[in-house]
Amino acid sequence: MELVIGSTTRPLNALSFAEACEHIASAGYTDVAVFAHDGVIPVNTESSSNQVAATKKAAAQAGVNPSMLLGRAMLEHGVDGAVDAYKQLLDNAAELGAKWILELGTGKKEYYGIYPEVMRRAAEHAETLDLGISLKPHGGISLTAKELIDLYHQINHPAFAISYDPGNIIHYTRGEVRPEEEVDDIAKYTSTAIVKDCALDSENNPNVQTTAGDGEVDFHRILSGLIGGGFTGPLYVECVGSNTPEGIDRDLAFTLGYIRGILSSTGCC
Repeated sequence: MELVIGSTTRPLNALSFAEACEHIASAGYTDVAVFAHDGVIPVNTESSSNQVAATKKAAAQAGVNPSMLLGRAMLEHGVDGAVDAYKQLLDNAAELGAKWILELGTGKKEYYGIYPEVMRRAAEHAETLDLGISLKPHGGISLTAKELIDLYHQINHPAFAISYDPGNIIHYTRGEVRPEEEVDDIAKYTSTAIVKDCALDSENNPNVQTTAGDGEVDFHRILSGLIGGGFTGPLYVECVGSNTPEGIDRDLAFTLGYIRGILSSTGCC
């Protein structure tokens, strides 16, 4: 079994999407997760067919597959409005050629009650498009494995699962919850995963702009736990420590080799 290791475009969000794809391809990746550039995600609910086609073309010209798209539930529109908007997002994702929506949940408690219904109905549409919705820990309603597993059971649909992000567990709990201690519980519910580290300073202030291996996350334990629970990928690198194009290129290439090495040591790949 060979797990796909992709990269999000987040480390290169100061560049255009097309430029980011070129850098990611040069670093050795085959897949990208489409994140925001200049504050706008290139494919979103309101994208036209021409905009989707241009994004797909930019990825193809760089030689990468836009297999994941960052999404957001527009819960402020109420259940029906949020579902309709998410269905349009899913349609656009399918047109792009993506296989996964990376969902962020919500930090607004007034929406906690409607979130499961919106996701359940969105997942029904996702299934018809052969798409998966993958919810990551992002604070709020999706703080840790406990909340994620609870949501998984509430939504109870095969097109909805978890995107485990160990760096965010440390970030949003300021190190009070350790991903290594919960990974075995979450593994069987996980469809995608994020490669993200997190450093803590002396006052436990978190920093996820950290290259994998330089922070608090034990990636050998995380990947071993996920694979042991049946996880088959894909993985996407979200953050690195450098902030210049040259440094980011170096960090992305390093991270790819670092994660491949860990996967090889587990006997996975």
